[in-house]
Amino acid sequence: MTVEWERETQTPLAVEDEEALVRRVIEAALDAEGFPFEAEVHVLLTDDAAIREINREYRGIDAATDVLSFPMADYPAPGVFDQLEEDDDLFHPDTGELILGDIVISADHVKEQAASYGHSEERELAFLTAHSMFHLMGYDHINEEDRHVMEKKQEELLESLGIRRAP
Repeated sequence: MTVEWERETQTPLAVEDEEALVRRVIEAALDAEGFPFEAEVHVLLTDDAAIREINREYRGIDAATDVLSFPMADYPAPGVFDQLEEDDDLFHPDTGELILGDIVISADHVKEQAASYGHSEERELAFLTAHSMFHLMGYDHINEEDRHVMEKKQEELLESLGIRRAP
């Protein structure tokens, strides 16, 4: 597994090792879903100003957000990976890893949401990473049923890693 990590913000987070935490969550998400390929994920930790620009450019929404997910593959259903091997363009030519997609997280939102929800910045960064990983594997929360499925998966993943909400 390759995680390309970039930190392009001066916003400090109360997280001992951001990159190691993000890698741990990514690996656990892939394992939890039984992802059958070695994968490559690009993660950018940035600030509200930069994520607002990205959101405007790629989604036509002129607002900052907590996390953006850019999956490389289309899935017939969430968590169904069999057809991926048929698309050579999804695989990195040098490593053979499936290029799963990009995750962009706002450190400003990590701080704000952790304070708002009363839990640690570590928990919020892990949650946003998990949330985005499920998007990269075909899950979404457009309707109520899909939202419940995705939320359950996120909570189970974080629980399995010992990353819990504040009591």
